[in-house]
Amino acid sequence: MKISIEVENIRCGGCANTITKKLMSLDGVENVEIAIDDQVVTIETENESNRDIYIDALFAMGYPEQGSVEGMTALKEKAKSVVSCAIGKVS
Repeated sequence: MKISIEVENIRCGGCANTITKKLMSLDGVENVEIAIDDQVVTIETENESNRDIYIDALFAMGYPEQGSVEGMTALKEKAKSVVSCAIGKVS
């Protein structure tokens, strides 16, 4: 089963690498596809009920679900995503 999540702050392949590595480390994730231009993360998983776990993991990396944060929280998440992106570029 596939779960698609529209997120914020995906800018490049570094972001995609970080997101893919983190999500693939979670139980039940079989595959991760990222549409950078559309800012959509698609997760192939055994269990649809894990959606909130994936949303929490994305948020922790600085890629919140679209429309879920605003103001200072959005700014903080954008800053976290820059760090996640840099890590993805070097690893």
